Amino acid sequence: MRVLIVGCGYVGLPLGVELVRLGHEVCGVTRSDRNHAALKSHSIQPFIADVAQRPDLDNLPLPFDWVVNTVSSSKGGVEEYKQVYGQGTQNLIDWLAPAPPKKFVYTSSTSVYGQTDGSQVKESSPAEPVGETGKILIAAEKLLLDAAREKKFPAIILRVAGIYGPERGHLFLQYLKDEARIAGRGERLLNMIHRTDVVGCIIAALKNGRAGEVYNAVDDEPVPQIHFFRWLSETLGKNMPPFGEEPAPAGRKRPVTHKKVLNRKLKAELGYQFKYPTFRQGYSAEIQRMQDAGLL
Repeated sequence: MRVLIVGCGYVGLPLGVELVRLGHEVCGVTRSDRNHAALKSHSIQPFIADVAQRPDLDNLPLPFDWVVNTVSSSKGGVEEYKQVYGQGTQNLIDWLAPAPPKKFVYTSSTSVYGQTDGSQVKESSPAEPVGETGKILIAAEKLLLDAAREKKFPAIILRVAGIYGPERGHLFLQYLKDEARIAGRGERLLNMIHRTDVVGCIIAALKNGRAGEVYNAVDDEPVPQIHFFRWLSETLGKNMPPFGEEPAPAGRKRPVTHKKVLNRKLKAELGYQFKYPTFRQGYSAEIQRMQDAGLL
């Protein structure tokens, strides 16, 4: 297949590496040339484009069999979210209309689920985020689902949980720096997925996903925060973090939620088997990697 990855960064680059390994021709889009040497070294053809700027896309060499949109807001605020996810999604739909791909996979977020009662959440559960960024992500999803329904646009949406892996994992990195706090009584559920499994889920969606469908990309075990820290404490031989208050809403880009996101549909329909089915396997691998590199 001829594949375009829009946003060839933390997830997009290893995705491209794996697709090249599988024998596909891969082009990668970034907003600057900072990562171009890395892309070229992995036989990924690099291009510079900003999805929020419609003319930029016209410089890319259509057609493509598969398109994956893994852009990020670069930790931006509401306005950047609107540009990257809102305008960017519409621009991609319009640009691809004359030569649509066979599959288009978009990585959204489980933050679109606003549940705070610890309930189980599946793809058919209400997605009613409280925060502005979550509302923008839902609006971007709606653009794709409408295009799938009305224009036969082959969009597949992956709602991705909190990604961890090399140099990523907010609470884990805080814990290593002795800056972590157990929020409240530590009951809030964490929904996570290792970067390797995000890549695997995307490839499974490209192969087996159905246009117009949404899939939760999350591992098998949402875990209460206190259990996560207890496992880290026992594994690393460090003290538990102290208890503290939840961060104030004004200090967070996304409101605090408490939910158990389920992945049954993804495993059943896409046939994906997780390499790291729980945080224990994933963080054990991460800890081993850091120890081998002399970082622990």
